Amino acid sequence: MEKNKRIVLAKRPEGLPDESIFRLEECEFPRISEGLVLVKGVYFSVDPYMRGRMIERRSYIPPFSLNETISGGVVAEVIESRSGTFQAGDYVTGMLPWQIYSLGDPRFLRKVDAKAAPVSTALGVLGLTGLTAYFGMLDIGRPVPGETAVVSGAAGAVGMVAGQIARIRGSRAVGIAGSAAKVDYILNELGFDAAIDYKKTDDIGPDLDRACPDGVDVYFDNVGGGISDEVIQRINDNARIPLCGQISLYNATDVPMGPRLQPVLLTRSALMQGFIISNYADRFQEGIGQLAAWMKEGRIKYAETIIDGFENLPRAFLGLFSGENLGKLLVRAF
Repeated sequence: MEKNKRIVLAKRPEGLPDESIFRLEECEFPRISEGLVLVKGVYFSVDPYMRGRMIERRSYIPPFSLNETISGGVVAEVIESRSGTFQAGDYVTGMLPWQIYSLGDPRFLRKVDAKAAPVSTALGVLGLTGLTAYFGMLDIGRPVPGETAVVSGAAGAVGMVAGQIARIRGSRAVGIAGSAAKVDYILNELGFDAAIDYKKTDDIGPDLDRACPDGVDVYFDNVGGGISDEVIQRINDNARIPLCGQISLYNATDVPMGPRLQPVLLTRSALMQGFIISNYADRFQEGIGQLAAWMKEGRIKYAETIIDGFENLPRAFLGLFSGENLGKLLVRAF
């Protein structure tokens, strides 16, 4: 019998995690039963929200259990099917365990068209990250021609799509990223109108003033912390702030003290709204269809950082917090 492997949560992290919180181990090969599919993971997604699931606390999604398999977005190949929905050789995507071979329930899997686009895009621009940018920017940000939309984490999988959508809607797109190479990419490959390398300065305020001379109408917040404090100080009347991620705070052991933002929101009549992508589950096909059309037209571009080797999933996840990736960070198992 072929061996199987999985990655479990060995202990809960305190502060910035390291590889000691993970454990790679052999596990039983799944036995398929009626109505299920046996799948082999091909691409595994690593995402910042998973850091929150490593802590035992109330949230919008249950925490990972200690010594149990971690799960996340996966593109997998169907090896054997006992379901009429899929057949062997199909590619599917869904929330699956960090395990080479696993069983999937067809009700919670979506077929991936390998001819339409690389299957990896089902975890990125045509998956949850693309959809997060789509609904967050269009439903909450609502950019219009002539406005200025600022995107933090602009070289990440969500941010780069959010900024391009703002431009499609006629707004100026200003990206904030963490290296000269990333700034160059979002300016010259993605067509952002301005970009700021936040790692070049201890005070991003003057850079924001130069990049946003007319203030900020939409702020797509992926990072939180001091960067967001500075952007929000520059919002215009009736600004909209989609609150997507707070990665700068995910490893904090104490709640950091920052500016009190309520007076700014109040006096600018501004909207700040948090959202979870599952809120839009009944509209996923709409979003995927529009993103795919924009890709075909060349109006949406994307980048992927792919690390090979199933055993490198922990290292890839940790790389999220040092900004190693450009675009969507994936692990290709084989």
